[in-house]
Amino acid sequence: MIRKFISALIFIWITIPLFAQSSDFYGRFADSAFVLTKQHVQYDPSYFEIAYPNGDVPPGKGVCTDVIIRAYRKMGIDLQQKVHEDMRANFNIYPKNWGLSHPDKNIDHRRVLNLMTFFSRHGIVKTISKNPEDYLPGDIVCWNLGGSITHIGIVSKKKSFSGERHLIIHNIGAGQVLEDCLFSYRIIGHYTYR
Repeated sequence: MIRKFISALIFIWITIPLFAQSSDFYGRFADSAFVLTKQHVQYDPSYFEIAYPNGDVPPGKGVCTDVIIRAYRKMGIDLQQKVHEDMRANFNIYPKNWGLSHPDKNIDHRRVLNLMTFFSRHGIVKTISKNPEDYLPGDIVCWNLGGSITHIGIVSKKKSFSGERHLIIHNIGAGQVLEDCLFSYRIIGHYTYR
């Protein structure tokens, strides 16, 4: 009887912290993105040849997708490798906007439409709404800025001055910043991924 009681206590002692850690993944992901806002990054959409796996564009350079890639890398997730492997196996379902006939490990993961396809396939597609309560820390949001220009960012833990909505961590030209812009553009994608 005592042995069963001790076993039950050990099970609870082990599983509660694991559950808490697992359920807080998105909060930690939002924190990893927030750290990026402290780094000076110049917006640079240039094509770079980078290492594979775990390649990154030169320090101090990047675009909106690099915020997502770098935040996930802090969590031990290499989107360069994951997107490249998925595109190699399923190239026909990814957008063909760039005229490529095969995947390119240097750039594919740095394109918003490719990330949207990847998150739709391997993440959770969440509701697109005008309700700020639907957007939680660690969520990934994609926008159409007009025409064929797309954008991506991460919902932070920080709230707007009014307290009505979470701020967004993104790079839309001024570097990796924290900004109140959730509903500034037309939302075309809303995901979580881990």
